[in-house]
Amino acid sequence: MLIKKVNGKSPVIPEDCYVAENATIVGDVTFGDSCSVWFNAVIRGDVNSITIGNKVNIQDGAIIHCTYQKHATVIGNNVSIGHNAIVHGCTLKDNVLIGMGAIVMDNCVVESHSIVAAGAVVTQNTIVESGTIYAGVPARKVKDLNASDFAGEIERISNNYVMYSGWFKDEN
Repeated sequence: MLIKKVNGKSPVIPEDCYVAENATIVGDVTFGDSCSVWFNAVIRGDVNSITIGNKVNIQDGAIIHCTYQKHATVIGNNVSIGHNAIVHGCTLKDNVLIGMGAIVMDNCVVESHSIVAAGAVVTQNTIVESGTIYAGVPARKVKDLNASDFAGEIERISNNYVMYSGWFKDEN
């Protein structure tokens, strides 16, 4: 893993977090407990801060960045960021799922208990309402979370990634 200090700021990663060998974490990045950062993920807190809550998984190839002098990135608790997703200069509240290949742009807020579908593009300044699923390009509300089969998925995926990271920590 590449953990690098930038502009005098070093990542803060609790011991119970799992970071894959080829993940990159640089600069002003702070993690909560029981997080995992998977293969080829990049978390770059070089131009602003990135704050990550508890039980967050950042899956393979995902990119987390922020915007110089404008937008920090804040990620709440129990958040899953899917493979190859991009989260940039925005806020993800608690209990959120960002689907594979989705993009969440500057100054967006994804409210709690929400899903951004795989491949969706949440354009700048969008607010994803609590309890909804947003999909498409640009992303729009497609349904209420309670009215879908995905209601339990956020918690299930978050818990599974804590379990998966344990497998990798046990091997080393």
